[in-house]
Amino acid sequence: MRNWSGKVVFHPARVARPGSDAEVAEVLRAAGEQGLRVRPVGAAHSFTPLMATGGVALSLDRLTGVEDVEQATGEVWLRGGTRIREIAGLLAPHRLALPNMGDIDAQAIAGAVSTGTHGTGLAFTGYSGIVTGLRLALPSGEITECSRTHQPELFEAARVGFGAFGVILAIRLACVPAFALEAVETTEPAAVVLESFLERARAADHLEFFWFPGTLRVTVKHNRRLPAGSELRPMSRLDRLVNREFLGNTVFEGMCRAAVALPALARPVGEVGSRLMAGGTFSDSSHRVYVAPRRVRFHETEFAMPLDAFPDVVVEVERAIVASGLPITFPIEVRVAAADDTWLGTSSGQESVYVAVHRYHREPFEPLAEAVWPVFRAFGGRPHWGKDHDLGAEEFAELYPRFVDAQRVRAQVDPDGLLLNDHLRKVFGT
Repeated sequence: MRNWSGKVVFHPARVARPGSDAEVAEVLRAAGEQGLRVRPVGAAHSFTPLMATGGVALSLDRLTGVEDVEQATGEVWLRGGTRIREIAGLLAPHRLALPNMGDIDAQAIAGAVSTGTHGTGLAFTGYSGIVTGLRLALPSGEITECSRTHQPELFEAARVGFGAFGVILAIRLACVPAFALEAVETTEPAAVVLESFLERARAADHLEFFWFPGTLRVTVKHNRRLPAGSELRPMSRLDRLVNREFLGNTVFEGMCRAAVALPALARPVGEVGSRLMAGGTFSDSSHRVYVAPRRVRFHETEFAMPLDAFPDVVVEVERAIVASGLPITFPIEVRVAAADDTWLGTSSGQESVYVAVHRYHREPFEPLAEAVWPVFRAFGGRPHWGKDHDLGAEEFAELYPRFVDAQRVRAQVDPDGLLLNDHLRKVFGT
């Protein structure tokens, strides 16, 4: 088995595909009796080896769909393996939507929640911040529910818990009435955006930008929430095929491949991308605006810094990439998020600026990571749990006030380490 980027490759002793809570519990009990470790696997979209195991890979693929909708509150129970791309259709009959999304929707909701996946907007948290309840299969095989008021410590630990506190069978999310967005994408001088971004992010619903290292311009994306009943102007089918699919994926893939063969092409690729990435203006249902097709595979690292680290951290990351001399064809991505109260969420207790760095999947990622990781650490960065990092328990104890509590709860629910792998042993210091 391998993850989406192809970097993480592992060979489980077996793959289990349970279709019910009882079957998940039986997989856990049987693995414990046989001395095998278990790791839940959603869409395998994480760049870190969270799902890697030589024991049992427990697929969530058959645990999908809506279980219950509480129309009065907008809370919805979704089974853990439900792909994010399916959620809009499942919520449509109830006229509900997710309040915020990232631009990739391939993940399973359990994986997105438990790694702290997020979109952009200073009034909005990541997915884990809208979780109001969980149903877990504990390592013992016991099925239990938890929330802020029932088993609150287990709830807080497991909300962003990487599948180390139990297998997420179902998640209750606080959804909102369905809404539409207007997307405005512009090309602007990098110096102007670095000066104005925070002020604009305070006023905007959802703002982010992309900066190809070594260029002088950035692509700014502003998604504005529209009043109910607004006339929509969706992207035409031709625009979607030409701009998003052909140029944004087919042509970009070809350019990246060419730059692998001839690294001197990386700089021209960045120059072309910095001028042509912006896609104009359109409006549509929220999920159609948030999400963009990402078919060119890549490796990624992303860190969350306190908001006041902007713009310095972005400037220093760009300088570090340019100084490395590495041929990079992907842009730096900059987003923001509201503070939340999760124990291990990257925006726990702080408004955050997120800076993500990518490299084409056919190129080695370690040299790029080694160039930027010291910058992130210097600004107090917390790594996205599903994206490449090299930190361990000692660093996390300094970054997260409740990390010691999470270690304690994990040891209580899984004293034998059934749900751990080598990566998580480093994370938790076990």
